[in-house]
Amino acid sequence: MALTTTALNASNVYGSMSRLANRGQSGQASTGAADLTAGVKSPDFGAMVRDQVQQVVDQGNVSEAKQASYMSGKGNIIDVVTAVSEAEVALDTMVSVRDKVISAYEEIMRMAI
Repeated sequence: MALTTTALNASNVYGSMSRLANRGQSGQASTGAADLTAGVKSPDFGAMVRDQVQQVVDQGNVSEAKQASYMSGKGNIIDVVTAVSEAEVALDTMVSVRDKVISAYEEIMRMAI
């Protein structure tokens, strides 16, 4: 599967990162280690990843529910296509981020100490 960057994909990523940054600044998700220079807690990376994975799962569930609704004759095909497309973009984004994290980890492991 080829990963391509679309305007919708980029918009979703920027929106997600903006929400994460705003949550960290407001103190709602600042359960991480304290930043010693500014005295401000940083958001917990594991919690951010967990939240993003949960959002992808939720979008997949919404997509499946819309498909089932359409199959039973109660749904609209446009809603189904939109939900499937959003779930696909979310999954592609998650896979892209995972690949970047793995790449960064491998680069760190190659560094000489």
